[in-house]
Amino acid sequence: MKLAAQRRELILAAVRANGVVRLADLVDQLGVTAVTVRRDVTALADRGLVVRVHGGVTMPRHGEPQAAARPGHALVGMVAPSEDYYWPAVIQGAQAAVGAAGGRLALRTSCYHAVEDRRQVVKLLDRGVHALLVAPSTDGPAGLDLMRWLGSLPVPVVLIERVPPPELPTIGLDAAVTDHALGAGLAVRHLATLGHRGVGLVVSRPSPHHAAIRAGWREAVASLDLRPAPVVEVPPFGSADWSAASDEVLDGCSRAGVRALLVHADREAIGLVERARDRGLAVPGELAVVSYDDEVAAAADPPLTAVRPRKHRLGALAARLALARVADPLDRPVHRVALWPSLTVRESCGTPQRRQVQAP
Repeated sequence: MKLAAQRRELILAAVRANGVVRLADLVDQLGVTAVTVRRDVTALADRGLVVRVHGGVTMPRHGEPQAAARPGHALVGMVAPSEDYYWPAVIQGAQAAVGAAGGRLALRTSCYHAVEDRRQVVKLLDRGVHALLVAPSTDGPAGLDLMRWLGSLPVPVVLIERVPPPELPTIGLDAAVTDHALGAGLAVRHLATLGHRGVGLVVSRPSPHHAAIRAGWREAVASLDLRPAPVVEVPPFGSADWSAASDEVLDGCSRAGVRALLVHADREAIGLVERARDRGLAVPGELAVVSYDDEVAAAADPPLTAVRPRKHRLGALAARLALARVADPLDRPVHRVALWPSLTVRESCGTPQRRQVQAP
C-alpha cells in the first residue's frame, strides 16, 4: 500500500494531467478506499493545491469569472448568527451599503451552529444570490468542513467577524473583522492611566470573541507590567447561576486587591455594577468598570465607559468587499480588513467627561 505522501503526489499528477479527476477514478487508480481518497484530497485542498468539486477534484482557478449581475443590481445574501444584541447594527450597515449601490440584501439568521449555517447558505444560493456575507461557526471539525465548503462556492463569500482558522491557510475568502484584541488593550491602558495596577477580566461564556479579548487583555497587562488579576468566565446575566458567579468575581477582586474590571459584555457589566452596590461597593469610587460592546452601556447607572466595535461600519465594509468582488472577479486580491474599535469614556471609571479614545 502506498504511503500518504506518494498517494497525494499521484493525485496531484492526475489532476495536472487531466484538469478534473473523479474521486471514483482515484479510488480505482490508487487501490484504496473512498474514505482514504477523500482524506488525501482534503489535505491537498487545505494546502491550496487542489479544489474539491462535486464528485471530484480540480486545479485551483483563482479569480474564475462568475456569472453574476452588475454590482449595482446584485442580490447579496447574508447569514448572521442572530438578529439581536450585537448583530442588528452589522446587518443595518450591510443593508445600507448594498442599497446605496442599487442592490438588495437577503437576510437569513442561524444559531451559531455549522449545520444550520450551511442550510441557510444553501437557501440563499437557491435564491440566486450573487455574493454572500457569512458569520459562520468555526468550532471543531464541523467548522473546518463548513469553511472548506464556503471556499468552494461559485459565488464570492465574505466572512464577517470571522477569519479562516490556521488549518486552512490558503483558503481564498475575504473577511471583515473587528480587532477585539486591540479593543481590550484600549480598556486596560485607560484603566492603567487612572492609576490601577491590577485589571481583572470577566467574560460571558457564550461568545466567539472571547479568545481575542482575552489575548488583548493579557498582552496589555504584560506590557504594562500590571500585577496578576482574576480572569473569570460567568454565565449570561439573568441565568440561574448569575448571582453566585458575580459574587465570585467580586470576592476574587477583593482577595487580589483589584479595583478595576474589563467586562464582556454590557449586560454582565451592568449586572456586576448592581451586585457591587448591593454589597456596599461604590462604582466608580471603589470599583472601576469598563464594558465591552457598548450596546446599552450609556444607559447604565452610572453610565459605563465602554469599548465600542464599529458594527455598522463593519457591515458596510463587508458588503462593499462583496460588491467589489462581484465587479472584479478576475484580478482582485483577497482582502482581510480589521477595523479598530474605540473607547467611549463615561462615569464608571471616575472620569465623568465623555470623550472618544482612538487606538494609537
